Amino acid sequence: MKILVGIKRVVDYNVRIRVLSDGSGVDTDGVKMSVNPFDEIALEEALRIKEAGKADEVIVVSAGGDECQQQLRTGLAMGADRAIQIQTSTALQPLSVARAFLKIIEREEPGLVILGKQAIDDDNSQMGQMLAALWDRPQASFASQLALDGNTATVTREVDAGLETIEVDLPAVVTVDLRMNEPRFVKLPDIMKAKRKPLDVLPLDELGVTVEGNLNIGHHAPPPQRDKGIMVEDTAQLVQELKSRGLL
Repeated sequence: MKILVGIKRVVDYNVRIRVLSDGSGVDTDGVKMSVNPFDEIALEEALRIKEAGKADEVIVVSAGGDECQQQLRTGLAMGADRAIQIQTSTALQPLSVARAFLKIIEREEPGLVILGKQAIDDDNSQMGQMLAALWDRPQASFASQLALDGNTATVTREVDAGLETIEVDLPAVVTVDLRMNEPRFVKLPDIMKAKRKPLDVLPLDELGVTVEGNLNIGHHAPPPQRDKGIMVEDTAQLVQELKSRGLL
């Protein structure tokens, strides 16, 4: 069985985001870029499934310019067998990415697709659900545990009320949450080996995907500065402060 894992190139989560002075976007000049943390967890889970003997191959896929090959090589260094770059210079919206991934699925015929529940740059949390709908296969989102048994996957997912355990038939789409696992540390010998692993480049145009362009972001702005907190001496003063601010 093949497992397909989607990864996205994003600004590293440790970097303090800066908005460009004209509000046209985020300043990425000289900024460290990394694999989206949720996608890294998805890849770690796929590798553990393979190491348990329940999958034969793990393939990482990313959509973007040639710069995303750096993150694909990171995925290969973690242990993925192959990488596929959907080459495009256009910033794709979730539906377009889902359509592009569907074309890769039709080529590779994986038994399982694992994705991060969302990307930390746009926080859309849409692509996995859209892909499952387009593929017409079951989905299990926000997963914190995943167990495979033949053609069935048992997934524990995080919901508002706590945890929910469901079973889905494979092939299926699973999106993972932070509590799924702890990704492995990439060692230098693995980075060197990754350079020899296959990385296929497929131009988006050749996949026949319609690029959606119905969403335009007009302006970016940093969050407003928060007022400095105050210390109160007792409950009475706290209540008085809350009343004066119209909160009680």
